Amino acid sequence: CLKGTRGPILDKIELWARDPDKPPVYWFNGLAGTGKSTIAQTIAERIFADGQLGASFFCSRDFQDRRDLKFIFPTIAVQLARNYPEFRMIFVPLVQSDPEVVHESLYKQMDKLIARPLKESGISTVIVIDALDECKDEEPASAILSVLGQFVSRIPKVKFFLTGRPEPRIREGFRLPLLAEATDVFILHNVQPSLVNNDIRLFFKHGFFELARRRQGLDDWPTREQLDLLCERAAGLFVYAAATIKFIGRQSNDPKEQLDRLLRSPESSAREGKIKLKANTTLDSLYMSILQEAFDDDDPEDDHRTRSVLGAVILTANPLSPSTIATLLGFGVKDVFIRLSSVQSLLILQEDVDSPIRPFHKSFPDFIVDPTRCINQRFHVSPLNHHPELLARCVELMNGTLEKNMCNLPDGVANCEVDDLCERAKRHLDPALQYACRSWHKHLIDGHAARTPAIASALRRFLEKKFLFWLEVLSVLGAAREAVDALDVAAKWLEVCRASPTLDLVDDCFRFVMRFFEIISTSCPHTYHSALPLCPRESIVRSLYE
Repeated sequence: CLKGTRGPILDKIELWARDPDKPPVYWFNGLAGTGKSTIAQTIAERIFADGQLGASFFCSRDFQDRRDLKFIFPTIAVQLARNYPEFRMIFVPLVQSDPEVVHESLYKQMDKLIARPLKESGISTVIVIDALDECKDEEPASAILSVLGQFVSRIPKVKFFLTGRPEPRIREGFRLPLLAEATDVFILHNVQPSLVNNDIRLFFKHGFFELARRRQGLDDWPTREQLDLLCERAAGLFVYAAATIKFIGRQSNDPKEQLDRLLRSPESSAREGKIKLKANTTLDSLYMSILQEAFDDDDPEDDHRTRSVLGAVILTANPLSPSTIATLLGFGVKDVFIRLSSVQSLLILQEDVDSPIRPFHKSFPDFIVDPTRCINQRFHVSPLNHHPELLARCVELMNGTLEKNMCNLPDGVANCEVDDLCERAKRHLDPALQYACRSWHKHLIDGHAARTPAIASALRRFLEKKFLFWLEVLSVLGAAREAVDALDVAAKWLEVCRASPTLDLVDDCFRFVMRFFEIISTSCPHTYHSALPLCPRESIVRSLYE
């Protein structure tokens, strides 16, 4: 947090962390864009400085390993083991005796990896988990909160600081009897508006001061009236203030003209947004203004390329770099980078075209995929249209690029015997190809019947020609489990679509991977030397590749 802002809120949380008589769980509840993660980061830093922070986990839908619930408890446990010798003495033998615990249920993970060592060691600490709503969770009441509620009373010296939007499954999780009685709740968007507005005003002043320090001719600017209007439009959203400063401060534009243009843009419902933020209307008008300013030429073909690039930022399973997006989509790197630079106020974009890019705040993806909010169809990214497009590009890239032994591994070796395996993978496997191999199946979605035959046909060609080469790449990347997930997803999708010939092939490929998983995952060459010869003679895979 900017120095001087959020003071009373931060002090209240720190008081809870220090007071042993306060409830062991603190739910920091707030709507999108109100500053939850920034405050969580600041609290983690302050508690760390006091020597109280045991572990932290910042969930993010942008990263696969930060949106998977099963990574949270193991990650926290390892941090606790690093920070507390007494915890480590109990934790290490437990893991050595049962290394598969990381793949077990959340309940067993919490019990074996965290609760038992904490109870036996008796340490006092604070654990921070941010943005629970960003984790993939199919349960009606948050799975991780359901587990936490069963253990908090057993480890009374440990406190949990949790943040998350008040989504239904999160609310239901905190309403569970065991957790409800052990939780303090702070609702960020209910903070007195005058306090929030003062902080946002200070944030704006600091941003404009820094801008004036870098650019000439900005003395006595903006006016008090302009600042008042910006604070009114922010309506409690720090994300609005941050995006506004980035938009006005774009290097290629005059800041005064940018501010005037922004304040002239129509404001659909500031009062409603200020009271409920129900539809994020004020934020929507900002996003629409930035998009219209960036892409003012109404060219259908150019608009499609823009949507494809934005779709790759919004819908891919992990953040990709501009160069990777260009390779995946078949566009020029310069073309992709220019389009992304045009909306840099909405993105975390580095000068290096090989650095991953992602939305600066999750409210932008929410906006651009929702046709009721992004009402200009020039910019609306439809998951129904863009997931099949990304799937097609992934399969096309694999079909055109995959070959046998792309990393030039010695014949017959185990992967662990190749000292420079990671370097070989970086040298020989393009990042776009790596993404395609690991994530093509994540773009298989239901609901687009018109494209089903083409997708089924492309998958069939891929499995008939490139299946073993694909397994090689996943083996080298240490991602053989992705093959299991991908083929399982593909089989379920084809079953719904009733594409039986391709389904038979997918089922046979799935059986091959499951039967020889240990061979595939531990030795890339032995996929050919051991797995294929041991495959049943009636196997489709064997008939295709023998």
